[in-house]
Amino acid sequence: MLKRLMQRLRGQPRPPKLKLQIIPRDRHSLSRQHISSAAKKVLYGLQEAGFQAYLVGGSVRDLLLGLQPKDFDVATNATPEEVRNIFRSSRIIGRRFRLVHVMFGRETVEVATFRAHHQDDTGQGATNATGMIVRDNVYGSIEQDAERRDFTVNALYYHIADFSIHDFAGGFADIERRTLRLIGHPETRYREDPVRMLRAVRFAAKLQFTLDPACAEPIPHLATLLSSVSPHRLFDEVQKLLACGHATQILDMLENLRLLPVLFPSLHANDASMTLIRATARSTDERIAVGKSINPAFFYAALLWQSVQDRQCQLHDHGSPVMPAWQQASQYVLQKQSERTALTKFTGMAIREIWEMQPRLQVPDVRQLDGLLSSPRFRAAFDFLVLREASGEKTGHMGAWWERYQHADPGLQAEMTRALVDQKATATPNRRKRRPRKRKPT
Repeated sequence: MLKRLMQRLRGQPRPPKLKLQIIPRDRHSLSRQHISSAAKKVLYGLQEAGFQAYLVGGSVRDLLLGLQPKDFDVATNATPEEVRNIFRSSRIIGRRFRLVHVMFGRETVEVATFRAHHQDDTGQGATNATGMIVRDNVYGSIEQDAERRDFTVNALYYHIADFSIHDFAGGFADIERRTLRLIGHPETRYREDPVRMLRAVRFAAKLQFTLDPACAEPIPHLATLLSSVSPHRLFDEVQKLLACGHATQILDMLENLRLLPVLFPSLHANDASMTLIRATARSTDERIAVGKSINPAFFYAALLWQSVQDRQCQLHDHGSPVMPAWQQASQYVLQKQSERTALTKFTGMAIREIWEMQPRLQVPDVRQLDGLLSSPRFRAAFDFLVLREASGEKTGHMGAWWERYQHADPGLQAEMTRALVDQKATATPNRRKRRPRKRKPT
C-alpha cells in the first residue's frame, strides 16, 4: 500500500486497465493443428492437473499472421515448482525471470507463470533507480499478466479448452491493422526494460508492421538507457536484429531512432563506412532469404571496420609494424565493443581473422597464396574484401583478382602469380646498387 502511494506521488502512471475480448474459434484462423505436439502435451497436461493453460505471445501472433513460429510459449497460473512436479523432463531456469523448460525430445516448451505488477509484490520483484526491472517473479492473474506484456500483439492467449483467443489489449485488431503498439505508457514500459526499444524495431521490421507514433517518439531520448543493460543480453538482442532477415530496414530504424551509436559506441557513421555497412546488411538479408547460414562476426566486422582501420593507422604512424599494428588495433576495438555487447570468444576471434586477413589478401605474398586460399577464414575474409571493393574502397581490384584465382586451373594460377610478381617489381622503386669495395693490396 505504501509503495503504491509513493508511486502515485512521484507521478508514475498507473498500470493500464485492460478489457477482455473473447474471440471464438469461428472468428479467427488459428488451428491447433499448427501447434507443435510438445506444446499441446504441455497445455493439456496443465489443464488435466487443474491449472489454467494458454498458448501465448509470439506463437499466437505468428500463427494468426500465417507464419510458422520458431517456438511455442505457454502461460499458466501454476508456479514453476508446480509445473516442475507435473512434467518429469523439465527444469526451472532463470533468476531475474523464473521459467520452466519442459523437454520432449529435441523440442523445448517454455512455461511461464502469470506475472503481476511490482506494487503488488511480496519482495519477489525489484527495480533500479531508472525504473528498470532487475527481478521479476511477482505472480498474479491472467489479467495482470496481460497488463505486464510489452506489445498488444503479444498479449493474445489461445485457450486450449475451447480454442478461443483471449484478447486483453486490442492486439487482434492491431494484427489486422498491422500496427505495433505498446501496452501502457511507452516511456514507463521502456524504462522498465530498455530492451523493449530493440524489440520494437525488430518486430516492426520482421512483421512489416507500422510502429505506432506513441511507441516510437520516446526512443531517441531514452536510447542511452541501453547502456545499463547486461552486455550479454545486448549481444543476444543484436544477434536477433541482424539475423531476422530484415537487417537493411532495421539498420535504417536504428539510425533514425539514435540506437545505433548506443549499441556500437566506436562506430564511425560517415558516408564511406555506412556504404559498407548497408551493403553487408543487404548481403545478410539475401543469404537468409535463400536459406544460407550467416555469421554474426561478418556484420560486426563491417560495423567496426572504420574504427579498426583508424586505430591501426595511429599505431603504425607511431612506429608499430603493419601486422602487429593490425593485431593491437583489433584487440583494442573488440575490447571496447565487448563492454557494450559481450562478444563470445569465437565471434571475437572470427572478427579479428577477417580484419587481419584484409592486408594479406590486398597485398599478398606470392609464397603464401595457397596457404591463404586453404585458410578456414578465407571465404569470409574474401567476401569482406569483395564488399569493400563494391562499396568504393580502393583495394587494387584484388577482390576480382582472388575471385578469378580461386577458380583458375593450375596453369592460369601460375600465370597470374607471375603477373603479380611483375606488378610488384614495377611498383617497387629500383634501389641503387652498391659498388663493390676495392680490396686493399696485401
